[in-house]
Parts: sequence; C-alpha cells; structure tokens
Amino acid sequence: MASVFYFKVFSSFLMFFYTDIMGIGAAVIGTMMLASRIFDAANDPLMGILADRTKSPHGQFRPWLIWMIVPFVLSGISIFTIPDWSPLWKIIYIYATYSIAMIFYTAINIPYGALMGVMTPSSEQRSQLASFRFVGAFAANIVVQGTILFLVIKLGDGETETQAGYVKTMTLYGLCAAALFYFTFRSTKERVKPPKDQKSDFKKDLSQLVKNKPWVAIIFIGVSTVIWMALRDAAILYYFKYYVVGQVEDGGRFAKLATLFNVLGTVATLIGLTFTNKWTRFFGSKRNAYFALTVISAFVAACFYFAEAGDIILIFSIQIITSFLLGPLMPLFWSMIADTADYSEWKFGRRFTGLTFSAGTFSQKMGWAIGPAFAGYLLTYYGFVANIEQSPETIQGLRYMISIIPSGIALLASIIVLTYGIDGRLEKQMERELSKRRAES
Repeated sequence: MASVFYFKVFSSFLMFFYTDIMGIGAAVIGTMMLASRIFDAANDPLMGILADRTKSPHGQFRPWLIWMIVPFVLSGISIFTIPDWSPLWKIIYIYATYSIAMIFYTAINIPYGALMGVMTPSSEQRSQLASFRFVGAFAANIVVQGTILFLVIKLGDGETETQAGYVKTMTLYGLCAAALFYFTFRSTKERVKPPKDQKSDFKKDLSQLVKNKPWVAIIFIGVSTVIWMALRDAAILYYFKYYVVGQVEDGGRFAKLATLFNVLGTVATLIGLTFTNKWTRFFGSKRNAYFALTVISAFVAACFYFAEAGDIILIFSIQIITSFLLGPLMPLFWSMIADTADYSEWKFGRRFTGLTFSAGTFSQKMGWAIGPAFAGYLLTYYGFVANIEQSPETIQGLRYMISIIPSGIALLASIIVLTYGIDGRLEKQMERELSKRRAES
C-alpha cells in the first residue's frame, strides 16, 4: 500500500500533470520516462545483490524499509515541485527528480518484494501472501484514484488543475507511505535462509541465474504484461477528457467520470484477486491461469473500441469485467518469481532471493518505461495538443490506445507465458525435495 501511494500517481497521473498542467510535450515526457526507467531498471540487479549481502540484526531485507523511508518520500514530492524556470531547465529538473525518485523506489521495493521469498518456504502460502500484498496495493489504488483529482482541487484553492494542489496532495500521500512502511518493518519476520554452506559469489550467482529458464521467462512475461497495462492506464485521463466528456473546460464532469471509472476498476480488480487460488486450481497451475486470464482480458478490453462517447454504462462495464480478470495476474506473477528462487536452489544448490526478485521490479520498470513512452509517442503521432478540442484523427487514436493496441500486446504476453517452465507438478516436487534437504542440513 505504501509503494502504490506513489506508484499509481506516477503511472496514471504524472504524464497528464506534465502535459496538461506544466505544458510539456508528450513526446518529451515519453522520452524522459523511457530513458530514466531504463537507467533505473539497470540498478535493480545491483540492488538485489546488495540486499542479498546485507547483514543486520533485523535481517537482510527488512532494514531497507527503515533506511529508505525519508529519501523515498522526499524524492516523490520533489517530482511535482517544478520551479518556474525556462523550458530547457524545467526538462533538466524533470529528468533529474524523476530519475532520483526511481532510484529510491528501487532501494525500498526490491528488499520489500524479496521479503515474500523468505517469510515462508510454502509455494501455496506465497500465493496467499502475494494476494494479501495486492489487497494493500489495490486498496491504495482506490484511495489514489478516488481522491487525487478532488484533493488537487481542494488543496489547490478550488482550481481543477494546479501545481500547488499536486504538491500538497503528494505530501499527504508521502506521510501515509512512511507510516505504512514502518508498520511493515515492525510486523514481518525473515525465516528462509540461504544454504548454510553457500558462500557469497557474485559471478556464480549471475551465471546460474541466467541458466534459470523460468526466471528468464518471468522477465519477459513481466515486461510485456506491464507494457499493455501501462499504455492503457496512460490513455485513460485523455480518453475521458477529450473523448467521453469532449468539453475541455468541463473539468468537474471529467474528474467525476474518470475517478469513478478508475475506482470501479480497482474494486473489481480487488475482488478478482481473491479468486487467485481458485483460478490456479481450476486451470491446474499458476502458468495456465496467467495465460488464460491474459487472453480473455485482452479480448474484453478490445471492446472499448466499439463504445461511443455516450455509452457510459458500456464503457464502465468493460472496465469492470477487464479489471476483474486482471486481478489475479500480479499476485500470480510475484508468486511465480518466488518459485523461480526455489528453482535455483533446487536445480543449482544456491539461493539468492534478492537478486531473483530484482527480476520482478526490473521487468515492471521496463514495462512502465516502454508503456508510457509508447503512449507519449502515440499521442504525438495522432496529433495531440493539450487543452484544446482534438481532431477526429486524435480522437480515433485515443480509442485505439485504450483498446486495440494494448489488447494486441496482451496477446503477445500470453504467448510468452507459455515459455515459463514451472507447472503445478514441478512446484510440488521442488517444495517437497527442498523441505527434505533443509531438514537434513
């Protein structure tokens, strides 16, 4: 929940803030997000290696939740405190603050994600933990989606789109995130340790990691999944402001409809994730469930293209169904990563949980780099200009961006899922044999 207070703002509202409030071109922002996140994603394996080698009375991963709270909070607020400088220096400031914020996000989230791999050795319990994790994540989604546009108005002296409103809102979210990270630190425990005879060997860790075929597959699964989600998320505000509402000056109706659309989608996602274990059992494995839900949600999301601007009920219905189907994907994804850590220990006799989990944040960041950048380039390609009535070509482009284009990428993601080699039978075999080894050591 702490992470998503920032992550949801960055993924769904930041590009809109840059283009429609700060007046910066969509292609410029797309390039900035792509460059900054690729640079940051390269830091993920380094952070995983560092966390794996951390020794403290609080464990390997938990202390990072305390060490990084203040930098995490302040860096997120700084993104929105853009000075009234020349256009060039504004862009430089944006590059710098966004890159720094992503570094601190990495430093607190890779250790946090790795906690799931060391809190329990049970694959089924990790799926449950992943579900609990995303209950918190989607709860924060609801809070952000349901409050941000109204907080910006309230804290920005009653105006719909003000920089001051965003700065004050992010300060409030940052304080909430700090309290929640501290609570997480206090209420968790690390139980799964590396094999006793395992010695620190960076080169060996990396060489064995790239031989871990399920781990390699999970990177591409994560990147492709997040690209289509990020592209769709980036298009939502533009879709409502310029197509569904269609009146640039009608900020009140735009805020209400976009907020309700996002909140209902997140509630449906939250309900959907409670079915994670049921879908897994129904389809026979996490891999099969991930594949089936991705394919079905892609076809449902494509139906946005056929919705006219006045078809509010249809638009909201598609959102609810798509979001319900997407609910289990992220819990399944992170649970599958934990299983790849087991695979490494089972296959090669070495465990490096932090480095393994860096694949998750690496793939997500690459997806969130490419997806919003792609959205920015598409906006430019379709002739988007902020705060004016859009041309028919631009409107058509917005409809493609929320439907056909992301659905096509989702189908590509579903094909990649089939390369993940850990099925239900192998999950049980690894858990059984690893438990025996640990009992004998």
